[in-house]
Amino acid sequence: MNGSVRHLYVHLPFCAHRCGYCDFATVVGREGWHGRYVDALLAELELERGRLASRVETVFLGGGTPTLTDGAELRRLLESLPSAREVTVEANPETVTSALARMLREAGVTRVSLGAQSFQPELLRTLERRASPDAVRSAFYHLRDVNFDNISLDLLHGIPGQSASALEADIDEALTLAPEHISYYELEAKPGTRFAHAHGAELVRQAEAMEGYFDLVVERLTAAGYRWYETANFCRAAGDADERDLRAQHNLAYWLGRDYLGLGIGAVSTVGDERRRNTPRLKAYVTALARGEAPPRDVESLDELMREQERLMLGLRLDTGLPLADAGRSIDSAALGRVERLGLATLRAERDGQRTLVLTPRGRRLGGAVTVELLA
Repeated sequence: MNGSVRHLYVHLPFCAHRCGYCDFATVVGREGWHGRYVDALLAELELERGRLASRVETVFLGGGTPTLTDGAELRRLLESLPSAREVTVEANPETVTSALARMLREAGVTRVSLGAQSFQPELLRTLERRASPDAVRSAFYHLRDVNFDNISLDLLHGIPGQSASALEADIDEALTLAPEHISYYELEAKPGTRFAHAHGAELVRQAEAMEGYFDLVVERLTAAGYRWYETANFCRAAGDADERDLRAQHNLAYWLGRDYLGLGIGAVSTVGDERRRNTPRLKAYVTALARGEAPPRDVESLDELMREQERLMLGLRLDTGLPLADAGRSIDSAALGRVERLGLATLRAERDGQRTLVLTPRGRRLGGAVTVELLA
């Protein structure tokens, strides 16, 4: 019997180095574990297959550094996963060779998300990234050479020491490559990370400049023909109805409140009224699945109000807004009136008589603060 989940996330934790700002479930080295870990992923997939719909829409391999996984094992994994309209793999530029790009293409990958972060050598050193600017460009062209026509660049603003001119230079480099998609995140130093300890004071000092930096990102990318479709995400705008929708379809499912299944250490699943998070410990995960058991995991129950609140917080990140009916009891009606009067949001009437809550460009720049204000 098939389930209803149409979105699958697969976590590959292996990294050559743990960057100071990273708080994801990663392991450094452990080359001898790659085969066992893929065995465990496929075992978990078999245990959970009943949750998946007969047709999966998106598959996303994240990390970690998925493309650091042994090539033969990565191919085995990709060829064992359900086929999907969009199959994305995250890649660090220094791992992308012409052979790897060709393997990804042959194994059914349709989209690659390239973690560039910056094109400035001094900022890459601050971030502890191992790729040089030339490596970023080479990786991009290796992917183009095997006809990848859906490439995303991940970039950061708010890096310690980043000037407005350095940000402009990064945007220029990205636009020269002309990827189909750009994710531009503000660097966040999570508490407890090595990066927060080393650079936390400087990040606080430059916080006031960040709003201007983000305005610059939005202005430059939209002027170049990119659609600002989500708070930190931009895609090539479709010129007519026949063109592809280049939004990140897997992430779009999260923002639209769809159910998804996560496999691997630290992976999260949200299915119905339950959220699960797998153990972040590699040995515990692999050992349990080698015995045919589900991995240790935390389970959280989600009530209707919690789902509505999450739907509000995520849906308002999108330029399409949120159908008011989906927000239910989570919106404070008095707060809604206030943000409308301040020009931060508007209610749009739809053809079917429903209304959609949409943040204005100014409201989207303030983002989370407006959403918190709206929460009942």
